[in-house]
Amino acid sequence: MTYLNYVIGAYAVFAVVMLWDLLVPHLQIRRELRAARMRKAREAKRAEPVELSR
Repeated sequence: MTYLNYVIGAYAVFAVVMLWDLLVPHLQIRRELRAARMRKAREAKRAEPVELSR
């Protein structure tokens, strides 16, 4: 009896989990940085003085 398929499957699952652990934090950081940039742009736009006309 050979356990080759089991070993290959176990290594494949390990590789997928390691890749997931590498990519997800990177994607979360990018999302948060984008949200912070957008929030800063909204606040800057809101803070611009608006000239009143008569």
